Amino acid sequence: MTVDTSNTTLGVQNRTLWEQVFAHLREEILANRLAPGTEINEVAFARQLGVSRGPLREALGRLAAEGLVTITPRRGAVVTKLTRTEFLEAYQVREALESLAVKLAVPRLTEEQRRQLHALSDEMVECARRGDVSGFFAVNRRFHDVFVQASGNRRLQETHAQLMAQMGRLMNKSHELRGGLEQSIAEHRAILDAVDRGDALGAARLLEEHIEVPQRVLAAPEADDLFDDDLPAADE
Repeated sequence: MTVDTSNTTLGVQNRTLWEQVFAHLREEILANRLAPGTEINEVAFARQLGVSRGPLREALGRLAAEGLVTITPRRGAVVTKLTRTEFLEAYQVREALESLAVKLAVPRLTEEQRRQLHALSDEMVECARRGDVSGFFAVNRRFHDVFVQASGNRRLQETHAQLMAQMGRLMNKSHELRGGLEQSIAEHRAILDAVDRGDALGAARLLEEHIEVPQRVLAAPEADDLFDDDLPAADE
């Protein structure tokens, strides 16, 4: 990682440094290049990133606030490992947040946002056709985010962003829980049909059912082989 130290104002420079370190470590965690359980040694990582320990500690504090690392007195910072129970609990909160987001968003959606939802739905179909699973779920995330942003509720948006930061690194094998991408496409289209009708409650109900699918699979005993050391290998 290369850190820009060109700023001569100390406060701006320090803020820039920790933000760069934060962004870099966050990306490494979400991409699973820093696996759950990895200890982040401050001395070694500061040397590797070419920064002092101060910006690194600030970055670790922000990562801890997002739930991506856990800081303990004896071990320092460790990349957080979610158990199946914790992951299911996160799903339950996500269901509640996104259902509320849809109820708030549907009456507020602009024509541009409606067009965006349809375009994202079409993108998911194209990703599925190409077999691009990672691309599919990146587009899927944007589809859901349209409702969160259109809700107009800042506290909901902040809580949802923090929750998704914790769950995001587990999304790369979602199709193992859903049994394929076609079902997910059909569920998104049903949600979009309700949105087009202006049926906020119907769209929220369909979204709840959509998010409950992986929860039911994760809760079943036969899902044990999807776990590695009690860490879910899949998601929405």
